[in-house]
Amino acid sequence: MSLSKKRKVDAGLAGLKKQQSVFTHSRDISDAAVKASYLIANEIAVASKPFSEGEFVKTCMMKAAEIVCPEKRQAFANISLTRNTVADRISDLSVDLDSQLKQKVKSFIGFSVAIDESTDITDVAQLAIFIRGVDDTLTVTEEFMELVPMTDTTTAADIFTALVGALDRVGVDWSRAVSLATDGAPAMIGKKAGVVTKFREKVQSANGGRDFWTFHCILHQEALCCKSLKMDNVMKVVIQTVNFIRSRSLNHRQFDSLLREKDHIYGLPYHTEVRWLSQGAVLRRFFDLREEIEQFMEEKGKPVLEFNSAEWMQDLAFMVDVTEHLNNLNKQLQGRNKVVTQYYDSIRSFKLKLSLWETQLAGGDAAHFSCLKNVCATQHVADMKRFKDKITGLLREFEQRFQIFGELEKDFNIFCSPFTCDSDMKGKFAAAGLDTFYQNLLPGYPNLTALAAKLLCMFGTTYLCEQVFSVMSINKTKLCSRLTHKHLNHILKLAATQDVTPDIDALVKAKRCQVSGAPALC
Repeated sequence: MSLSKKRKVDAGLAGLKKQQSVFTHSRDISDAAVKASYLIANEIAVASKPFSEGEFVKTCMMKAAEIVCPEKRQAFANISLTRNTVADRISDLSVDLDSQLKQKVKSFIGFSVAIDESTDITDVAQLAIFIRGVDDTLTVTEEFMELVPMTDTTTAADIFTALVGALDRVGVDWSRAVSLATDGAPAMIGKKAGVVTKFREKVQSANGGRDFWTFHCILHQEALCCKSLKMDNVMKVVIQTVNFIRSRSLNHRQFDSLLREKDHIYGLPYHTEVRWLSQGAVLRRFFDLREEIEQFMEEKGKPVLEFNSAEWMQDLAFMVDVTEHLNNLNKQLQGRNKVVTQYYDSIRSFKLKLSLWETQLAGGDAAHFSCLKNVCATQHVADMKRFKDKITGLLREFEQRFQIFGELEKDFNIFCSPFTCDSDMKGKFAAAGLDTFYQNLLPGYPNLTALAAKLLCMFGTTYLCEQVFSVMSINKTKLCSRLTHKHLNHILKLAATQDVTPDIDALVKAKRCQVSGAPALC
């Protein structure tokens, strides 16, 4: 080949490489813009912001780019964040999570389900479904599965049909179902035709009649135990007084002014019947501000006569102390990724405390009831028997409502302390902790591994469903009531995901978008 021809070939190759580099660079820029679009859309969903928020974010980015890095302005301009694009991105991310969950479900050797029902702003009943499963390595996956709209009736048959349909869509093996946790509503726990009964029958027909466990949400059970205290004489007065102060704007402002004069930082919160924690907050604040409340109500010509009753004040103080103890237990029972034995330990520990307090109060000792002790220091108290009886009744209620723990106690004890003779394995268990130890357990313990799989995948509460309903309420409001069920489901899947994350790189690769300004393929 002559020198001139060689130069022409080299020049042609150089030109080709240059053209290829332009396309490669263009593709890289496009991929970066699409990835950024996915990441921002994901954050919008997690933060429960409207789809139109993307346009606001884009405006802010462009303003910042003009000042910080004007040479990169076009790169930011390439990021598509229109309302429709954000909705599409969120849909893609949700579908990807679904696909990953289906793959994980195939590997489950045991799984449990938690369900709860609530109503959205448009009066549509929504069924929240969570699934918790373990694979053959005893790795736990706890994920939000679906929010199913119940646009017609919400009978046990309707809920059961919706639940079965959702589980079939992810491809569960019904023979591997271990337990079901519900909110304890009549449609859920009816003995003859409730969801629990129907679900158990379906599971046992698939697994040959093996044991299947059902849990009435432990948090709900605890709240029901609290009602056994029957302190309506206290709560009625507290609620009426708080409502008088809070429900009228003038009263509220004047009461806050009185508190500021006395250097109090906090006012009175509202009482919410459905939230046990709110009752504790109201009672504590009411007790702490009792002198100011008494003064204010007298000035308004609405004196609270109970403030002059030593017995009623003792009841109020006792109620404050008990609700604080119960609130502490409630907080221990909340949270994600909890093993059912942790609930058992918390309930058992609280029952032991109740037994101790019962004995102490019988002897006139209010050491664990600080408010009651404070009131008793200024008032003569001849007998604390009525408070001891309240604790006795509360303990009895806990024993009755948590009988399922008694049925599983043997399994719990083996799971939490599996080795009594093998000192080497006992040492490894103590050093590693529950999750890590069982994941690395030798194949020589098949029965123990099977027990661990069963307990690790159990739900004890419907706490996660309650969290999803809170997110639902933020997203579907009076100002945003037209959000479709499909879009709401996509948003909640991104907001509630725990152990699965969207594969954004794979989504970007699948899009194969071009730079904004050229015909797009996405």
